[in-house]
Amino acid sequence: MAERPIVVVPVGADDEALDACLAALDASTPAGTRVWLADDGQAGPRGFAIIERWMARTPLQADYTRRQRSIGEVAHLDEVLAACGDADVAVLACDSVPLPGWLVRLSACLAADGAIATATPWSNAGEAVAWPRIGEINAPPEDVERLARAAARMPLSYPELPAAVAHAVLLRGSARLRAKGLDAASYGSWYAALIDLSLRLSGLGWRNALCESAFVVRRGEGSAFEGDGERLAVRWPDWHARVAGFLMRDPLGAARDRLSELLATTGPPEPQAELFPDEPEPGPRNGTDRPGGAAP
Repeated sequence: MAERPIVVVPVGADDEALDACLAALDASTPAGTRVWLADDGQAGPRGFAIIERWMARTPLQADYTRRQRSIGEVAHLDEVLAACGDADVAVLACDSVPLPGWLVRLSACLAADGAIATATPWSNAGEAVAWPRIGEINAPPEDVERLARAAARMPLSYPELPAAVAHAVLLRGSARLRAKGLDAASYGSWYAALIDLSLRLSGLGWRNALCESAFVVRRGEGSAFEGDGERLAVRWPDWHARVAGFLMRDPLGAARDRLSELLATTGPPEPQAELFPDEPEPGPRNGTDRPGGAAP
């Protein structure tokens, strides 16, 4: 079995959201998964207490680092990703709530197609991957356990996205290294830096894909810092038109409808389902770490 990805959570200042995120990580992620809480000097005393309490009891293999002086979220995250080397890394927003099976299914997405560089799950506030309505901040789902079981039944084709979305994304380490990581000199927000990284990966022949079987809840959408949108438009003049075209064509409409249908027909869990965790063996990658799975 391939090694599980590292989960990186950039710590924010919202203590309540951080507490909910960490609790969901424990409930939805296989025990022993490596988790790195990366704090760019954002957590206050209450946030630090939440992290300290969580670190003492989590079944995950967790580490916490904190910078005494902030260097900015993109520079800090690029530093963290660089420290992970060529490992696959799932970056999870600290105001997100991952549903059961999220990491296993994202990992299976990368394993299924060697050309996929980024795998993004559904979200209620996921812009291009928003469910049940595209491009909207939908209300958080009421029954997340049932939604996770419904998503697990989704047919998988891993469709192309304009770019990965910042609520949660699994990055293939080898692809990220070839793209030279994040551009911390140009962008202040992870939101914009991820779009830029996705477009550079696409230009190198990689794919940014939706993982139809994974779902991560978020309170709201990510946002760009002042000036980030203009810099994206200068570097990628067709970006806004591409996103607008995607939202208008809605190529994920049938998949969203299918998820809604499966949710409506998904019953209660099997009586002893917890004894048989949903953790399939990832399939072989198509080739090595070249775009499209080509051999070196």
